[in-house]
Amino acid sequence: MEGLRVLIVDDEEELVSALVERLKLRGFVAHGVTDGSSALAFLEKEPCDVVLLDVKMPGLGGLEVIRRIKARDPHLEVILLTGHGSVKSVEDGMALGAFDYLMKPVKIDNLVRILTAAGAKRPGTGSDTEEDR
Repeated sequence: MEGLRVLIVDDEEELVSALVERLKLRGFVAHGVTDGSSALAFLEKEPCDVVLLDVKMPGLGGLEVIRRIKARDPHLEVILLTGHGSVKSVEDGMALGAFDYLMKPVKIDNLVRILTAAGAKRPGTGSDTEEDR
């Protein structure tokens, strides 16, 4: 989805940089931060359509970040990213309203497909209808 605004949140700086670069090459408007507090601060200033959020991060973890995102904007789609395979964390994240989850290492084509689907669900970004809201 051309122009979809994506925020990538992961404590692995190299991963964030690589994903931002690869998504921009595919027409996304991608930004990255490396901790949960920075993600929340970014979202206060910049509109986004989808957040790709690491579950396990030092400081403010992914589950607390999604809780705060959904409290502020229930329609902002969040995709969880985990390298730890924690079924419990993924279940908790899905219960908090995550759109989907991906395991690291993430394949870029799969990521693009899921980001596009999540973006299409967000009101005002694509194929949603009044009934979907």
